[in-house]
Amino acid sequence: MEKHRNRVLVIRFSSIGDIVLTSAVVRCLKTQLPHAEIHFLTKAQNETLLNANPYIDKIWLYDHNFRDLIPQLKSQEFNFIIDLHNNYRSAFVKRQLDVQSESFPKLNIKKWLAVNLKLNILPDIHIVDRYFQAAEHFKIENDGKGLDYFIPASDEVPLESLPATHQQGFIAIVIGGKHNTKIFPAEQVAAVCNKLSQPVILLGGEEDQERGALIVKLTSSDVHNACGRYSLNQSASMIRQARAVLTNDTGLMHIAAAFNKPIVSVWGNTIPAFGMYPYLPATHPSNSMVAEVKHLSCRPCSKIGFDDCPKKHFKCMNQIDPSPIIEFLNHQHS
Repeated sequence: MEKHRNRVLVIRFSSIGDIVLTSAVVRCLKTQLPHAEIHFLTKAQNETLLNANPYIDKIWLYDHNFRDLIPQLKSQEFNFIIDLHNNYRSAFVKRQLDVQSESFPKLNIKKWLAVNLKLNILPDIHIVDRYFQAAEHFKIENDGKGLDYFIPASDEVPLESLPATHQQGFIAIVIGGKHNTKIFPAEQVAAVCNKLSQPVILLGGEEDQERGALIVKLTSSDVHNACGRYSLNQSASMIRQARAVLTNDTGLMHIAAAFNKPIVSVWGNTIPAFGMYPYLPATHPSNSMVAEVKHLSCRPCSKIGFDDCPKKHFKCMNQIDPSPIIEFLNHQHS
């Protein structure tokens, strides 16, 4: 390695949304340290999220086996590790490489207090800004440009492939989620769709097809169920081309933020105060609306989610008023 170059390893193993949220730090590192090499270590399943990112020089993939990976990482002679995961795996990597490092604050104790004692002393700071704290060694500044997501040209979905009713513009609604208690119920989604002035495309995985079919059955408007039809990058292409996005707390929510789309984010058992709400550019802070039931005594009931509501009433989602959501989405005609 050339001695005048910084070779930096960024670590984040987790899911789609978490990877997208690291993009601002990666961009600022590369643009403000032009002679640095930025390497990124993540799970193998996240490779497609990063392949097209021009700010990353090399991607390292973890497939649940460090035996071969650690010697390869050691050979790179990294100058610094920016740990944006801060768990036992990233701690193991740091111990093995034995170079200077910094981790971001996870706030786990304060999250535990919010979930278990309903004591919210969480700081008003987004996780992206906490990520920047792990890069303070380099004295980089947040450029305020928000998040990035790069779609390979081969994964762009042409509007001509959509139903004719949707080719002049549509609202994207993300109906899936990893945990059921973070998913806006089909009946609630249908109530929104029935009052929208624009066509709708439902996005989700194969596991969301049945929910999408139910929403279509409950609506009288132009609703196209695309769940399971697109890859992640293709779904991102649909998000990019949408006029606005209604979404659960999912990875596609953060991708929508990366494209600076008008966003309605729906929150059930978790709360935006955990610091994972849509992170928009500093110049467009008003393009996001949060839909939630405030002052519900049982909320938050988890920092992640459950298969079913622990209280069996699911008030955090069922009591969300669709009217403000409809009004926000109907004003998006750009």
